[in-house]
Amino acid sequence: MAEAVDPPFDRPDSRFNLLEGWTWIGCYGGYYLQADLLAGFEHGFFTRQWQGRGPEVLAGYVSAGVSVHRPKQVHSALVLPASAACAEPWPEADGLVSDAGGQSLWVCGADCTPVLIADPLSGRVAACHAGWRGVAGGILLQAMAQLEAAGCRRSDLLVALGPAVSGERYQVELSVAQQVADALPMADGRADAMAELERCGALLSDPEPGRCRLDIRAATRRQLESAGVPSGQISVCPLCTVEEELLFHSWRRDQVKAVQWSGIVSQQLPS
Repeated sequence: MAEAVDPPFDRPDSRFNLLEGWTWIGCYGGYYLQADLLAGFEHGFFTRQWQGRGPEVLAGYVSAGVSVHRPKQVHSALVLPASAACAEPWPEADGLVSDAGGQSLWVCGADCTPVLIADPLSGRVAACHAGWRGVAGGILLQAMAQLEAAGCRRSDLLVALGPAVSGERYQVELSVAQQVADALPMADGRADAMAELERCGALLSDPEPGRCRLDIRAATRRQLESAGVPSGQISVCPLCTVEEELLFHSWRRDQVKAVQWSGIVSQQLPS
């Protein structure tokens, strides 16, 4: 049986141990993270300790008797209904939206942000792999639009952004930051967009000409807020995949293709 536990590693720093708004869940298979904001939904952000176990196995640690849905991720902004991603060959996409109850939706990453979205009124959920291309392409806006088309309201949505690369560790070209900035719904022009990216703490300086540091989760939060999701309904995990080598795979750190999975289960839809 899964239960809340103390952090799985002996670490003195409070940033790791306190994790305000997040809870370590322990079970006979290991540990995974849950966002307190999504406590009403079965979900989990798994670590590298679960290496070799995919969604078909991990789903059983989150919930019993659910169907498994996952895309073949291609760094896009494409979001599909979960029923279109229930068997191999997995369809190419980077986001899924539930269209029935008892569906477990899964995405993976190794520095990009796993984003889980839940509507507490309808029980519908979404899961997105949000790298810079996905954020620039509006993948979360696409997911919310599909939820709205099913009757949800974005002002009711709860959104959890899981472990990902921190801004200090994410050097990108200025052109990349510009594309992310241009995707902010409130931006009126290119210069204003970059200024907005800086104001929200997502654009950090870098000593190398033509480059900057990008906090993709800060940019994602601002995009969500600008799109109508209340700030109090967005939770961001403070853990950095690059810094926490014991916990997470990181492409930036290791240049090895390995990932951790995150998933959420839709609730039975009201008739």
